[in-house]
Amino acid sequence: MKPCYMKLMLSLLLLWLPVHLWAADSVSVVSPDGAIRVVVQNKDQLHYAVYYKEKVLLLPSAIQLNVANYSAKANKLIIKKTSVHLQQTTIVAPIPEKRKLIPDVYRELTVKFKQPFSLVVRVYNDGVAWRWQTHFKKSIRVQNEMVEFNFPAPERVYFPPVKKRDDADIYHTSFEEPYQIKPLDSITTEHLIFTPTLIAPEQGPKISITESDLEAYPGMFLRGTSHNQLVADFAPYPAAEKITSGEFPQAIVTQRSNYIARTVGNRFFPWRVLLIAPEDKDLPVNDLVYRLASPSRVKDVSWIHPGKGTDEWIIGINLFNIPFKAGINTATYKYYLDFAKRFGFDRIMMDAGWSDNQDLFKINPNLDMNELTAYARAKNIKICMWTLALTLEKQLEPALNQFNKWGVDFIMTDFIDRDDQKAVDFYHKVAAACANHKIMLMFHGAFKPAGFTRTWPHALTREGVLGSEYNAWSYKPTPEHNVQLPFIRMTAGPMDYEPGLLDNATAKTFRPISEKVMSQGTRCHQLAMFVVYDSPMQFFSGNPSQGLLEPAFMELLGSIPTTWDTTTVLEGKVGDYIITARKKGQDWYIGGMTDWNKRQFNVKLNFLPAGTYEASICEDGINADRYASDYILRTQTISRNDFVPITMAPGGGFLVRLRKK
Repeated sequence: MKPCYMKLMLSLLLLWLPVHLWAADSVSVVSPDGAIRVVVQNKDQLHYAVYYKEKVLLLPSAIQLNVANYSAKANKLIIKKTSVHLQQTTIVAPIPEKRKLIPDVYRELTVKFKQPFSLVVRVYNDGVAWRWQTHFKKSIRVQNEMVEFNFPAPERVYFPPVKKRDDADIYHTSFEEPYQIKPLDSITTEHLIFTPTLIAPEQGPKISITESDLEAYPGMFLRGTSHNQLVADFAPYPAAEKITSGEFPQAIVTQRSNYIARTVGNRFFPWRVLLIAPEDKDLPVNDLVYRLASPSRVKDVSWIHPGKGTDEWIIGINLFNIPFKAGINTATYKYYLDFAKRFGFDRIMMDAGWSDNQDLFKINPNLDMNELTAYARAKNIKICMWTLALTLEKQLEPALNQFNKWGVDFIMTDFIDRDDQKAVDFYHKVAAACANHKIMLMFHGAFKPAGFTRTWPHALTREGVLGSEYNAWSYKPTPEHNVQLPFIRMTAGPMDYEPGLLDNATAKTFRPISEKVMSQGTRCHQLAMFVVYDSPMQFFSGNPSQGLLEPAFMELLGSIPTTWDTTTVLEGKVGDYIITARKKGQDWYIGGMTDWNKRQFNVKLNFLPAGTYEASICEDGINADRYASDYILRTQTISRNDFVPITMAPGGGFLVRLRKK
């Protein structure tokens, strides 16, 4: 046999084998489809490398878990045993964010060391994840965790840098920043980045870096190095805190410890995750973060009811065509309840101001909660309540008892703005307490979900996204930003963007005006978000007084589900455009969004089952390029052999509802 053929046969054999030793200090494992390979090297230091179709995605990158008072931490780990197994199961999602049935197929490599550590590596067809396991009998302090991501070239990176607050250290952030796009080697140690962060090579798959199963540990930030490398950074454990003053007080850290976590010694640590997407459109449908998370700790999920609600905060309750004074009062919230009932919403949110922010039992004197809750019950509409995180933690059990008495089954808690271990512990504490009271929740001023919604399925959504509210005071939520989100932020879990603004503007006419809040982009751009964005509890932020003038539009918006049997992205390019199709029962919904560029598509329907469908199509009007609130709403009969011609105006979008006839 010629040497070239021998080399080819050896390469094919190594690709086929699920796991093999490359040398005494190296072990490799491949994905079930054979496309992705991870090599763990244990020479002078432990490294991992990632290959896609035998091309290098990630060069050998150092990893290390430093445990305090453990003398072996600086020494080379010695491999004691390796094992691999193939997992082929299906997760049935109790709250299906993207799809109800989730194939969970991977190869898992476990490397056990003579020291009290193990490394667990999972290789899926759409990504890679690894995490540490420790085997100490007593509790430990983790001094730090070294995580490197070494890339072969200065790839383009989409990253959200933390902007340091004046009153706190760099680790305090609302996790709401626009993405910057730079070559990897231009990102310096001065840049503290939160995840997901997207690596976007010109050739080859895109890579989203994030984490999953975050518990009793700080979240992972990244820093640049002015080279083709990102490294992990973690907020040290809080040693001292103070409470800020102002309308929304919160606890900020004034002194940090010399370690990042104190925890039990026998445990698994969070997954370090790389989502691998050969095409841009593979990213929004990738639910690897969900698959990696711990299974649900809520045994009975029958009381969890996803849906849609209204929220009044963004528009400043600036209602019109009403016979009463709008504001935080009983009449206004009755109006919102009537609106919700009219257009198929499940609930309304009573945002900040219904009580004293620092005492949930000091009710706004303009509100009669007994009257409101009775009115809501008569309408079969639920009421949700906003809370300040600091106050909720202080009054947790009494407050949840009161919410139960009022029939409140969903709360928001806000202004956490941290992800050190103490903050992460707060999320799990509140989720457990709410589960005991059968109350759903979402977090604002929050880090990304990181699989939290699988472990606590009643924590339906969360912020950690630069969303609609920024239109009130900034130019940040551009259509380009809005079309980046499904490919980047949404890969970490659902997001509460709060779409639906009904006052819409072009790039030329937009102005950030509080209480006269308009969106950048068209009305249909806002409408499409209800299909494109994952969020089992969607909140409509538009003005109901405007909505009442457009009943056909609102009835279409109100009919959109928030959980899905299946999801597919038909077309997509990061930051440019996206077209998403989702199925619920026998019906399909298609939503599309574009950046400030006008785009035309012939949306093929060959993914539909056989049969005919009544299509309700809402698309940008002929004048939407100048008057962004212009739209056309039409119906037609359609089948899988047809296509829908769509023209999206600059900053535009569209929505198609397909109901089986």
